This record gives sequence, structure tokens and C-alpha cells, in this order.
Amino acid sequence: MKDKTPANINIRNRRASHEYTFLAKYDAGMMLQGTEIKSIRAGEANLQDGYCTFDHKGDLWVHSVRIAPYTQGTYNNHDAMRARKLLLTKRELKQLAGKSQDAGLTIIPLRLFVTDRGFAKLEIALAQGKKLFDKREDLKAKDQKREMERFR
Repeated sequence: MKDKTPANINIRNRRASHEYTFLAKYDAGMMLQGTEIKSIRAGEANLQDGYCTFDHKGDLWVHSVRIAPYTQGTYNNHDAMRARKLLLTKRELKQLAGKSQDAGLTIIPLRLFVTDRGFAKLEIALAQGKKLFDKREDLKAKDQKREMERFR
């Protein structure tokens, strides 16, 4: 008997917290093709260079997220770097569209995970890029916190 519950899949974009300050976070569904969910369950995804854009219809798309082709896939295998549509409510889409027009703001993927029901979800964030001195301050605060933990 196979176990129907998926393994705990949690693929993160670790570089994002160093490069950006997060203003708002959203969980979005993804429209996937054929073997993409199998590759995600195998942990074969990379979010490092991903970003999101709106098209002329007002739909949100994620670009440059690599979901590797499924190893046991046939000629029906998917394209690894294709753009994928994100599923959000109309209210969330309006909020993101309005805020993303501001200068210096972008929408980036943070985490790709599989729910208990087996659906792939992408956690996205409205983010603002950090300057070099902001990154240095964050590293300094992290070091100070580590020192305080060491003395306890």
C-alpha cells in the first residue's frame, strides 16, 4: 500500500532575505503541467533568480523559476524554465498590482511547498531591494545576536 500523503516539500529562496526587505507575503497556487508536480515532489526546483510580472490581462506570472524535467518523463515532459501562472484572489491581485507599480518594489518567490492536499503553492513577497549599508547592518545585528546567545 502506498502512502498517499506527500513528503514535506519545502524549497526556499535563501538569498532573498539577504537581498530584499519584505513588505507583504502571499500564498499563491500554481498552474502546472503534467510532470512538474512530480519534479517538485522530488525536490528538483530552484527559485534563486525568480521574479513575478503582470500581463496585459492582469494575471500574475512567475518567470525564471526552474523546475527540472522529470527523470522518468517521456516526450510529454515539460519545459524547465517556462513562465507559470499564479493563482490569487482578485482582491490580492489588485493589491499587488497597485503596490508593484511603486518605484523600487518587486514581487519575488520565497518558498515552494506542497500542501496536505497535494497542491503546489508558491509563497511570494512584495519586496524592496536593500542597499549595501542595509545588508551590512543586518549582518552586524545577526553577529550581535549570535554573541548574546553564546554568553547565555
